[in-house]
Amino acid sequence: MRHGYTTGSCATAMTKAALQGLVTGEVPEEVTIYLPVGKYATFKVSAFEEVDGGIMCETIKDAGDDPDATHKARIQSTVYFSKEEGIHLDGGIGVGRVTKPGLPVPVGQAAINPVPRKMILGVAKEGLDYYQLKNGIDIVISVPDGEEIAKKTLNGRLGIIGGISILGTRGTVVPFSSSAFMASIAQAISVAKEAGCDHVVITTGGRSEKFALKQYPHLPEEAFIEMGDFIGFTLKNIARKKIPKVSLVGMMGKFSKLAQGVMMVHSKSAPINFEFLAEMANRVGVDKETQQEILQANTASQVGEILQGNDAFFEALSKNCCYYALNHSNAELEVSTSLYAMNGDCLGKAENIDKLDENDWYRG
Repeated sequence: MRHGYTTGSCATAMTKAALQGLVTGEVPEEVTIYLPVGKYATFKVSAFEEVDGGIMCETIKDAGDDPDATHKARIQSTVYFSKEEGIHLDGGIGVGRVTKPGLPVPVGQAAINPVPRKMILGVAKEGLDYYQLKNGIDIVISVPDGEEIAKKTLNGRLGIIGGISILGTRGTVVPFSSSAFMASIAQAISVAKEAGCDHVVITTGGRSEKFALKQYPHLPEEAFIEMGDFIGFTLKNIARKKIPKVSLVGMMGKFSKLAQGVMMVHSKSAPINFEFLAEMANRVGVDKETQQEILQANTASQVGEILQGNDAFFEALSKNCCYYALNHSNAELEVSTSLYAMNGDCLGKAENIDKLDENDWYRG
């Protein structure tokens, strides 16, 4: 699949183009920069204009084949001569501002992450040295549609207000990259910790989060973290931050895998194990005929429908999720699990488990 480029790379390239236009009076049609991943990339200048004595250059972000919220976004950099020495970087319209601690950017600053910040300042210094300028410069990164795009991201919950973040550690976007999602999970946990949360709720997606919000209405929004398929990674990061209590909220498909110790629950890496579910049913006294139905089921949701109302089964499955979560995190932690059906009915729970019970823990 086709790779793309980060907002950080686009902002860096447009800073180089705008500085060249400001100094020489000629804006280039394209510029080439060196990316952190260790290769060169060329960016077209799709638009430019003079703004209050400065030069604004714009490029259209290409995220490749990744379903990135910022694909086709207009990324702008405006460069001005400054009365003060040095290079001064800030965010303009559509670039969010950090309002909560726990992120890699201090509260009050524009949400331009450390690697893009280093890239932008780096090309600016190269330009000042190349043109032998004594002047300082001001750089303002903007994304005209950034505030609207940010509504499709978790920025608001992380405390990034007014637009998107300028991101990227490699400079390139890898289609359907796990690393970007994992980075957002780690940031969300860090924000929760800094906000004083001693209880976080981790969910597998938007639907399960809606159920979780109703179940834990007293918790602040920072406490709710979407982990997707990355259960093990999320638990390890929670343990590392020494957050003492975690509640897992999800549905049969992914949590039936967690109940057997699977910590990365994507369908491609971990299919549903119907033999495991049938044996769990056997352990709580489900009859042989129903066990056979479970073995012949097509989905975990179907198993949930077959056993709906059997509190003992869903409690046992929820407990197994807790035990494997405790075992994997290897930390002083109190774990709860809630299993939901697709329609929002709570199938079963296991609450406030803080130690492993070898007699109660089924290792299928």
